Amino acid sequence: MTARAAAIEKQARKLSATERERLAERLLVQVTEEQLTVADQAWIDEAEKRFSAWKQKKTKPLAARRALNQIRRDLLR
Repeated sequence: MTARAAAIEKQARKLSATERERLAERLLVQVTEEQLTVADQAWIDEAEKRFSAWKQKKTKPLAARRALNQIRRDLLR
């Protein structure tokens, strides 16, 4: 590993876990030359937004059964 790459790695380790994960994902995409679809990126953005809101205690977790029941009720309307 070059000194430059080692310095970048050292900086990357200071990022939050979420930021490191997103950075790693983007780097891996470049390596494989696969671009995320617009839909994939939208899902990632939404997941990050929800995780951030939960982490900041702006939302409460919801039991899966309760969430699925609510979705079913909404779809039947």
